[in-house]
Amino acid sequence: MNNLTSKPDLGFWKLWNLSFGFFGVQIAYALQSANISRIFATLGADPHNLSYFWILPPLMGILVQPIVGALSDRTWTRLGRRLPYLLIGAAIAVVVMCLLPNAGSFGLAAGGAMLFGFVALMFLDTSINMAMQPFKMLVGDMVNEKQKGLAYSIQSSLCNAGSLVGYLAPMLLTWLGIKNLAPVGQVPPTVTISFYIGAAILVLCVVYSFATIREMPPAQYAAFHGIKHQEETHTDFRTLMREMPATFWTVGLVQFFCWAAFLYMWTYTNGAIAETIWGTTDPSSQSYQEAGNWVGALFAFQAVGSIVWASLLPLFKNLRVGYSVSLILGGIGFITTRFAPTVWWLVPPFVLIGCAWAAMLALPFTILTNSLKGRNLGTYMGLFNGTICVPQICAAAVGGVLLKLVGGAQSSMLIFAGGLLIIGALAVWMIKITYGEREVIQESSPERDLL
Repeated sequence: MNNLTSKPDLGFWKLWNLSFGFFGVQIAYALQSANISRIFATLGADPHNLSYFWILPPLMGILVQPIVGALSDRTWTRLGRRLPYLLIGAAIAVVVMCLLPNAGSFGLAAGGAMLFGFVALMFLDTSINMAMQPFKMLVGDMVNEKQKGLAYSIQSSLCNAGSLVGYLAPMLLTWLGIKNLAPVGQVPPTVTISFYIGAAILVLCVVYSFATIREMPPAQYAAFHGIKHQEETHTDFRTLMREMPATFWTVGLVQFFCWAAFLYMWTYTNGAIAETIWGTTDPSSQSYQEAGNWVGALFAFQAVGSIVWASLLPLFKNLRVGYSVSLILGGIGFITTRFAPTVWWLVPPFVLIGCAWAAMLALPFTILTNSLKGRNLGTYMGLFNGTICVPQICAAAVGGVLLKLVGGAQSSMLIFAGGLLIIGALAVWMIKITYGEREVIQESSPERDLL
């Protein structure tokens, strides 16, 4: 076989197929993001303890993802290199999605129900990440540098489309006449059925992925990536950490502020708008559950803002400018949520938050994969998941303390999140942009153009 120097261009539908399964995975992720605090508050959790329920999931992610990446780098089966891990992650996610919203319906005491929900959340977040990572790795494996921006843009669009379905499902079911209130300590049927629907769609998306994706055989993969046989093995995590390009660490710094901010959004938005718009902090009340539905709707507006902004990002020819502007707009969005007099006034802030989300979904992985060679790509991608997990763990660990410091007002936590995004925007200018681990991309290089 000839030693190929570059991967061929892929047609639009091949790029689409590489990421379509992301649609189903993101529905599951959106259902988790919009409803976990609502679920645990309904089970009886104190608002000051809500953030602690978010510690274990990213902790499991930071342990599992590097292992999945390293194993998939060395895997080849009839199903492929990355796809077997998609199958395992999706299978676990489907089971847990059917169990988690029923945590309060098994006759357990409040403490037992929360423990069950906590363990289920751990498995759900871990399995979602296990199912999500293969799609990011597949783009790095099979798409050339010229098309990576487009590939991750398609992935971002499918991600946002899945988010819309997951975020809006409880509200849509309420409009269809499904009950949005349940006995004390139980999750409303609108939420439970939404998780069932999300699980069914995830199964269909996984089937579609296996029917349409054909991964590169090992010899072809090695040829395209310039890998010699002896380079594929015997590299441990400590060696990889020492050899990581500066890009990994500088993008990781930006990621820290971004993901900490969004952890606080997922944790406190329900309580924040319930207390500021509906004037209640009682999770068993109709008003609190109505606020919970609106959390999904506002997150959907965030997704719409992300879709629109993703189409405008290519207008920024300087990558750092586009990245930093996106995060500043998101920071403004978070800060202005506190001053909305009605729920409809929250729509523009969440659209601005979507600008930050669009940048977070596409730019870090574009920058990182362009700086790496094919060797150990999956392992690096797994390790890079730590830049998503670690900030969430840190934010969750101190969330209760911060909430006390701001007087227990959950809306103030969103202001704090806005400040974190603005700091992240400043940190963007520290990013070291490289290509192939060594070559620094010049400002005028086409690889610097966004998406």
